[in-house]
Amino acid sequence: MTAMTPRRSEPDLSYLLDHTGHVLRTRMAAELGEIGLTARMHCVLVHALEEERTQAQLAEIGDMDKTTMVVTVDALEKAGLAERRPSSTDRRARIIAVTEAGARVAAESRRIVDGVHAAALGSLPEEEREVLVRALGRLADDHLKTPVEGAGTARRARQKN
Repeated sequence: MTAMTPRRSEPDLSYLLDHTGHVLRTRMAAELGEIGLTARMHCVLVHALEEERTQAQLAEIGDMDKTTMVVTVDALEKAGLAERRPSSTDRRARIIAVTEAGARVAAESRRIVDGVHAAALGSLPEEEREVLVRALGRLADDHLKTPVEGAGTARRARQKN
């Protein structure tokens, strides 16, 4: 550090959130990969199981562009885990339906994701776990809820469901 380097007056929250989020995502990707899924495939499966949803709705939930969503659903179909079907409420719309095999895989992927999250929180002293989750939830629902649009805007984070 040189004498010209400005002194930091606040913790580097951007680094802390970005780094821990990145490591959490890599751990999740590694574990989901063991059952042949990506995080996007997991997202589509679990949210398609919750209720009848179109490909566009699932893309919005998972923060995927149309091309990425098509590739993800194609992979799920090829694996026999989901299929495109006509909507029961709108004949013009097509929904992503999870197969029985897909439902079993989604249950396993949910256990994996919950386990990764539990391991991360379990590394903290018990009294800090709820405080961290509550504080992050408050930031996500209030001060850091809406991204600022502008030149060079960073990629949008996955939306809370």
